[in-house]
Amino acid sequence: MNPVRSSMRQLGVSLRALAVLTLLLGVGYPLAVAGIGQAALHGRANGSMVSSGGTEVGSELIGQSFTDADGAALPEWFQSRPSAAGDGYDGGASSGSNLGPLNEDLAAAVTERRAAVAELEGVAPEDVPADAVTTSGSGLDPHISPEYARLQVDRVAAERGLDPEQVQALVDDATQAPFAGVLGSSTVNVLLLNISLAELDT
Repeated sequence: MNPVRSSMRQLGVSLRALAVLTLLLGVGYPLAVAGIGQAALHGRANGSMVSSGGTEVGSELIGQSFTDADGAALPEWFQSRPSAAGDGYDGGASSGSNLGPLNEDLAAAVTERRAAVAELEGVAPEDVPADAVTTSGSGLDPHISPEYARLQVDRVAAERGLDPEQVQALVDDATQAPFAGVLGSSTVNVLLLNISLAELDT
């Protein structure tokens, strides 16, 4: 067989295989996965968005701050843990601080945050939980510990003129047990908790 003709034939086979595989794996497979995701897990496939009063207010998978334009905590809301992602909870800049426990900048930031939280909640600095003053590895953690949520109950109740027991009941309802009862620790989703708090006013 003519070597040139043989090479052209092999090139043609390769190009046809490339076209078929591109259609199957570059178009067909992604469309199939997206379709299955939309059909079977519509909410999760679209970012696990959460609505309040008919308006999407965030994702239950990504934390957000409840502060004013200057970054000061809004006392009528439960506060999230700090974030090191961009300017805070930036999904496009997910990261932790990458600072080690002996880093002076980290130690100073933790001390400053502890003092601020203690003042806001009216407690001694040693009573402030660790998650109130440290960032998560992703910088996007939407959860706080039940201990940090309980620390905020009296302040939120006072700001809203509510019975602290009523606010504590919301925290209890929002507390999620460890996966399978043993993996991880109990958590409270701050966005979902604040939505349930807002619904008391409607």
